[in-house]
Amino acid sequence: MKKIYLSALLLAYCFAAMAQQPTRTIFAYGGNFNRQFMQYVIALTKKANPKICFLPTATGDNANYILAWYGACEDLVMRPYVQRAYVASYTEKKTFEENLLSMDAIVVGGGNTLNMMAIWKAQGIDTVLRKAYNKGIVLAGGSAGSLCWFQGGTTDSRPKDLSIVQGLGFIQTSHCPHYHSEPLRKPLYFENVLKGKLSPGYAIDDMAGIVFENEKYIKSVAADDKSNTYYVSVVDGKVDEKLLPVVEVIK
Repeated sequence: MKKIYLSALLLAYCFAAMAQQPTRTIFAYGGNFNRQFMQYVIALTKKANPKICFLPTATGDNANYILAWYGACEDLVMRPYVQRAYVASYTEKKTFEENLLSMDAIVVGGGNTLNMMAIWKAQGIDTVLRKAYNKGIVLAGGSAGSLCWFQGGTTDSRPKDLSIVQGLGFIQTSHCPHYHSEPLRKPLYFENVLKGKLSPGYAIDDMAGIVFENEKYIKSVAADDKSNTYYVSVVDGKVDEKLLPVVEVIK
């Protein structure tokens, strides 16, 4: 009887511990940020007036891109921040970890995925993002900002041809952004998945997005009625493109 009682207590403790674990959330969209996507990120935080930080690393912290971010966030119920990667110790009084782990959400911008990944690894930002993810801070982004959360996918980060780049692997599949807006993306993604150069994964049109929770696909959303998301895999030796129905159009 004592053993049964102790086992029940241990089981109850395990369930309580699991219930206290934060939900790990990623919102990946296929193109650039816009007002609708930022409004959706706000909702995902489940916070009133959340702190949301933009990482413009993939554009080399381009000033115009940062201004566009602030413009997209104007009048939204949030507190916008920017974390530059090109910094100096004299002007930055907090570490990357201190800044990023104080946020409710982190949004990664588009640009050169390969260079962004290299800078993040050199600066230790990749490790900080893993901590943020495990803490329950919402992670989001499109283009390079969506590709970074997956195992890998195709990128225009190198001269001449689209090529494969490795991501952080928070979601253990491949990913293809700009699925229908850039004609070369879809056939190359098909080829790489079919040949096993990329694992099966998720393709997203520019104005659509996917919500993942605890590394699991939850739902597809879109900012218009023409954009979609897909799961691309290999079935019986052929590429299989499965449409993932959009359950919500973001206004």
